[in-house]
Amino acid sequence: MLPFREKRRYRRFALRYPVHLLVRSLDHISEGDAVSWDVSLGGLLLETSMPIAECTTLNFVISLQDPELPSVDLFGEGKVVRVEPRGSEGKFAIAVECADPITQIQPYFHAG
Repeated sequence: MLPFREKRRYRRFALRYPVHLLVRSLDHISEGDAVSWDVSLGGLLLETSMPIAECTTLNFVISLQDPELPSVDLFGEGKVVRVEPRGSEGKFAIAVECADPITQIQPYFHAG
C-alpha cells in the first residue's frame, strides 16, 4: 500500500516573516501582529498571540525583509479556517485560506 500523500493546490514555503493583521468582525476592527510559518499563493499559517475565531475575515501584509534585497510587502485577504493553541505561551497557530492569490503591494512614487 502506498503512503498517504497530501494534495495541495499551491506549493507551500517555510517562510518566517513579520505579518501585520487587520481583523474584521461584525462590530469592530482590530489590528495585531503575527509571524508567518508557511506561505503559499492560496493561504498561510501564522503564529500570533491574538485569539482569532474560525470563519473570521482578515487582511494581512507580509513584510519580506532581507538585508541583501529591497524589502517587499505582500498583501492578502482571507478567512481563518483553523485555530490551534501553540505551546504554553498563549500563542495560536492560525490557518488562513485566501480566495485570491497573495499579491505584491506596488509602491507609488510621485515625481517631485
